[in-house]
Amino acid sequence: MFKKGSKLYSIFTGSCPKCHQESMYTNPNPYVLNKLFSMHERCKHCNTKYQIEPSFFYGSMYVSYGVGIAFAVAAFVISYLFLGSTLNTAFIAIIVALIVFYPIIVRLSRNIWINIFMSYDKSLAEKSATKNNAI
Repeated sequence: MFKKGSKLYSIFTGSCPKCHQESMYTNPNPYVLNKLFSMHERCKHCNTKYQIEPSFFYGSMYVSYGVGIAFAVAAFVISYLFLGSTLNTAFIAIIVALIVFYPIIVRLSRNIWINIFMSYDKSLAEKSATKNNAI
């Protein structure tokens, strides 16, 4: 399910959507906040350009809304239903979860957005892997 070649692999690892050989981000750790949005321009392995057009990742804001709602619902269910907290405490848990997981929500949204428009290319991945092994 999360093997190379699946969209889920690229989404959860932040790897190139075409070859899955490298991270799209200059720093794979989303909690380095000054590098949160910093991406490589192209993949070093397959030369895929990540920003297809100017302001391409603005569309990921729509995805971010849905991902944020999923995190908020999860925080509510965990705090209110499983831990038995009050509604006020559950509301605070939602806010804390959204703040703590903001970098992950941003990265997941960008990964989902780019994977909507690009798909894994097995021949391209094999070619880039062969090229790297020859070096």
